[in-house]
Amino acid sequence: MSLPPLVEPAADLSIDEVRRYSRHLIIPDVGMDGQKRLKNAKVLAVGAGGLGSPVLMYLAAAGVGTLGIVEFDVVDESNLQRQIIHGQSDVGRSKAESARDSIKEINPLIDVRLHETRLDSDNVMEIFSQYDLIVDGTDNFATRYLVNDACVLLGKPYVWGSIYRFDGQVSVFWNEHGPNYRDLYPVPPPPGMVPSCAEGGVLGVLCATIGAIQATEAVKLITGIGETLLGRLMVYDALEMTFRTIKVRKDPEGEPITGLIDYETFCGVVSVEAQEAAAGSTITVDELKDMMDAGKDFELIDVREPNEYEIVSIPGAKLIPKDEILSGRALSQLPQDKPIVLHCKTGVRSAEVLAAIKNAGFADAVHVQGGVTAWATRIDKALPTY
Repeated sequence: MSLPPLVEPAADLSIDEVRRYSRHLIIPDVGMDGQKRLKNAKVLAVGAGGLGSPVLMYLAAAGVGTLGIVEFDVVDESNLQRQIIHGQSDVGRSKAESARDSIKEINPLIDVRLHETRLDSDNVMEIFSQYDLIVDGTDNFATRYLVNDACVLLGKPYVWGSIYRFDGQVSVFWNEHGPNYRDLYPVPPPPGMVPSCAEGGVLGVLCATIGAIQATEAVKLITGIGETLLGRLMVYDALEMTFRTIKVRKDPEGEPITGLIDYETFCGVVSVEAQEAAAGSTITVDELKDMMDAGKDFELIDVREPNEYEIVSIPGAKLIPKDEILSGRALSQLPQDKPIVLHCKTGVRSAEVLAAIKNAGFADAVHVQGGVTAWATRIDKALPTY
C-alpha cells in the first residue's frame, strides 16, 4: 500500500552527508528530498539481536538521523552466529552499548539513543512516543503484543519480523491505515506450541534476509516511496528459496485496543495446567544432584529434541521428546515402579509434560527447575550451554 512520507525533510544536508549518501541522491525516487527525510527520522529498534543487527546497521548506513535501541541483555557467545552487530570482543558487554559502537563505526553522523531496560507496560508508551517508527525484532509473543498495542494507542506504524529455523515473516502494521498485528494473530498460540529460537534454532543468515526487508520497509515508510507491506504478510522459505505474500485485512469483529494489559498472562508463557502441576512438584538441580549422589532409584527423562540431546545432556538421562509423550505414543516407556524426574532446557517444556503425565496417573513425577542449562551453569560447568 502506498503511503505518504512519514516525516518532513530536514532543512539541509551537509557536504559530508552529500558525499556519504551520493548513491541515494542519484536515485530519482529518493533524491535530496528523501535523504533529508531519512536524516530527520527517528526510528526505534526493539532488540539488538538477530533481526535488530541488520536493521540497525543498514538504517545507520542509510542515514536515518536518530536510532533508538531498546535492549537489556548482554552479548553471549551463542549470539555471534547471527547477531552480526556484535563481535567476539563484545562478549559479556551490554548489547545496547555494543550495537551503539558498531553503528558509530558505520556512520558517526547518527544520533544513537539507548534504552537499556526491559520493555513493559510501564515504560513502552514513554519510550515509543519519542520515535516516528518502530521496528520490532523480538522473539516472544508477550513483547510482540505489547509493541502492537502501544503502537495502536500512539497511532504509530511499525515493521514486524519473525524468524524460526529456515522460515521468516515480515509485515507492516499501522492501525490508522490498515491492519495491526492482532488482525493477523488475534490470540497467541498455546504455551509451548511455538518454540523460541533458543529452543528450536535459527539459520544465522536468515536474520540478514528478514532484517534487510524490515530495513527496506522502514526506508520506504520514511520517504513515502514504493508499495509497503501494509496489508500484506511476506513469508520466506530459505530451504525452498521462495517468497510469497498473503493479504491481511482488518478484522471487522476484532476487539478495539483501549489500553495495555498483562501480556505475560495473556500469552501464557507456561499454561495454567503446567503451573498447577509444577506447584509442589519442582526440584532444583542441586536437589537432583543430591538424589544422584545418594543413589536413589528414579528415572531421569529428558524431553528435549534429539539434536539438543547431542549438544549436551545430564548424565543418566533418557531421551523421550516432549511430543512423543504428549501424543501418548511414549507413555508406555514411562516406568510404573520408580519415581520420574523430567527435565528440558530451562523448565518450560518439562512443566508441560509434567502436567500431561500427572493426568495420566504418574502422580509422584517432578520436573527440574532450570533444566540442563541450570545443570551446566551450577553443577557441571565443563558442559556447554546453547
